[in-house]
Amino acid sequence: MPHVILIDEDGITVFPITSISMQHKVTDERVPSGIARLDSMLGGQGYYRGSTILISGTAGSGKSSMAATFVHAACHRGERCLYFAFEESPDQIMRNMRSIGLDLEPFVKSGLLRFHAIRSTHHGLEMHLTTFYKLIQEFQPKAIVADPVNNLLQAGSQKDATGMLNRLIDSLKSQRITSFLTSLTSADEALETTDVEISSLADTWLLLRDIELGGERNRAMYVLKSRGMAHSNQIREFLLTNHGIELADIYLGPDGVLTGSMRQAQEAREKALLIAQQQESESRQRASQRKREAMEARIVAMRKEFDAEEEEANQIASQERVRIETIRQDRERMRESRQADRVPESSTARHSGNSMGDCP
Repeated sequence: MPHVILIDEDGITVFPITSISMQHKVTDERVPSGIARLDSMLGGQGYYRGSTILISGTAGSGKSSMAATFVHAACHRGERCLYFAFEESPDQIMRNMRSIGLDLEPFVKSGLLRFHAIRSTHHGLEMHLTTFYKLIQEFQPKAIVADPVNNLLQAGSQKDATGMLNRLIDSLKSQRITSFLTSLTSADEALETTDVEISSLADTWLLLRDIELGGERNRAMYVLKSRGMAHSNQIREFLLTNHGIELADIYLGPDGVLTGSMRQAQEAREKALLIAQQQESESRQRASQRKREAMEARIVAMRKEFDAEEEEANQIASQERVRIETIRQDRERMRESRQADRVPESSTARHSGNSMGDCP
């Protein structure tokens, strides 16, 4: 197996430079991206540990902010991260990230985050690869960032840069180190391509793009692919705020996609419509409640009226029964006073005697 020899202040170090066989083990463990809604777009759990994440986009689209967000989340979990920067110094990166609410300096001081900033033209590709190997071996990170990888084209040909990154990615996967690579594209290039042609090696590919509408230029992001997991196919507006990255829904209006102030205006209209609908619903509920209360009050009044009438009817019926009983008793007393139903005793005796005399 070919090796490369590195001679530096630490002495002589030998590293293999050929791509290892594709027999590395994988895991189902997931690592959050640092953006809750992006995790939801990636099946609800984020990236696979040990996978390769590629994010491409034009200048200013937010690639480095995505990388810093990934690093911040990893360090916050207590994982070591190695950040290879080819365009900005560590201090510049940390200052810029503070503008979106990410403070990386405490992680540098605690030893969880290490920057290696160097111009790609400073070494040849093999020396860059060897430096990668050496720093990874020394620091033992759980994740690395290379920002941007297409700068390596300045250190060699496209074919050599692609081969060098192939070997690096294979090595990282064999060690289950999650890698986050950014790739700069120009406005006149096809969006779904990269200069170093490593998109086929990426497990998750995120694409940042600009949308010009209504006199504004706004950012958008979507998941171009993410192997081994269900993922969203929806475009989200990509917002850099003072408290981090946010992904917002993109509205489809009569004139197409709405972003920026046009999206905010649409959201305001929808919010106003929702408030009006809620107010109308509450007004109807109050009117219904008033009708119910009025109906219940009428029912109570009718019941009271019915009870009063029923009580009066019962009193009249009772009085009628008393009157009838009084009349009966009066008639009975009248008959007794007139002795209308009494038979005289002498008359009874005569009739009895005659009857006995007639018997044989």
